Amino acid sequence: MSRAASSKPLRNVVDYDLLFDCVHCGLCLEACPTYAVSRSEMDSPRGRVYLMKALADGRLELDADVTRHLDLCLGCRGCETACPSGVHYGRLIEDARAYVESNYSRGWLDSLRRRLIGAIFPYPARLRAILAPLRVLQAAGVQSALEGIVPRPMREWLELLPAASRASVVLPQALTEPSPDATTVLVHHGCVTRVLAESENINTERLLIAAGYHVVQLENTVCCGALDLHSGNRTRALEFIRTNVRAITRRGADSIVSAASGCSTAIAEYGLLLKDDAELAVAARAVAAKVTDLSSLLLASNRVAMPEFRCTVTYHDACHLAHGMGVRDAPRTLLRSIPGLKLVELNEADLCCGSAGSYNLTEPAMARALAARKAENIAASGADYVVLANPGCEFQIGAELRRRGAKIRVAHIADFLAMVINQGTAARGESR
Repeated sequence: MSRAASSKPLRNVVDYDLLFDCVHCGLCLEACPTYAVSRSEMDSPRGRVYLMKALADGRLELDADVTRHLDLCLGCRGCETACPSGVHYGRLIEDARAYVESNYSRGWLDSLRRRLIGAIFPYPARLRAILAPLRVLQAAGVQSALEGIVPRPMREWLELLPAASRASVVLPQALTEPSPDATTVLVHHGCVTRVLAESENINTERLLIAAGYHVVQLENTVCCGALDLHSGNRTRALEFIRTNVRAITRRGADSIVSAASGCSTAIAEYGLLLKDDAELAVAARAVAAKVTDLSSLLLASNRVAMPEFRCTVTYHDACHLAHGMGVRDAPRTLLRSIPGLKLVELNEADLCCGSAGSYNLTEPAMARALAARKAENIAASGADYVVLANPGCEFQIGAELRRRGAKIRVAHIADFLAMVINQGTAARGESR
């Protein structure tokens, strides 16, 4: 059916015109992680587009079955990479999620779980307070015993928590100042990353400083809005986004990066998300246009000399970095520039690991199935390290590898580069 021949939608579920970009060719199916596991048409992008249109046209009611298929989507955007018609599936699923949250009454347990996630994770102070007792248990060496007695859902949440003693080498503070005309880079520290993986923020900044950039920070960093966009809380997401646009504009920067690729992609879409905002539309477009990634900036500078580091590495493509921002080659090129390092390609490198923001907390069964698939591919690579560019992927893959007793180490690319540089510095010191 052509768009001109169609009637107006009965319900405002999504941007209706975007649904007609899909020509139902099915090329997205094998790129979809949930379809790869379930082999169910309704758990594929094409199937979900059909559900969205049927909801909008009034041919389907929003019941538990429809909600389940929409909930099970990871929002990874692998389908966008595979789609020859340019379907904006990410925008469609986020709009559909917002419609679900406004129009569907969930069971009390599911509602409670989602409310707790939404009330805690975007706020670092709250997350630190909740995790403080668990950190005490980790330090006392009794987390494993606790995991053995709590209910399975809680155990799976605990397993995702990185060890307090996780290998996170931090680069020393640079002693040199950047040149007056240096490119200015703002590093958005995010929310969960600040609590669970702050070394990735620190190392991102210090690598950029070593590369000759002038690094600036926000005075008050709030959540980028990605968690709420993915879970359907569009109202609060836009509040976070407006706060970030104002703060980033005041601070000023030539480029914007984040250690969390999901945050980077969300910020890169601020212009679209605030396109109808009379006050901030122009500023939001300017902010969005400045988003890039750490690897691309380091390659552009070419000023950080990497020492020899003999190991075998495989690289996992974080979904939003690969599918949302189209960044695939830069991290691999950067890793290959390290003398002695052997980079082996990972099978299904860009298939989602199951983390997907808070997805592994709301959909643990599918998340575990995808984590197992990812871990099997990593083990088959024969690598010593799996390197990636998103902390959520690190926690998800790390938990699965630990469950399997695997020796492979998981590292964010900023932490991995810091480790290589610091070991090279130590080696040079010992040789003198």
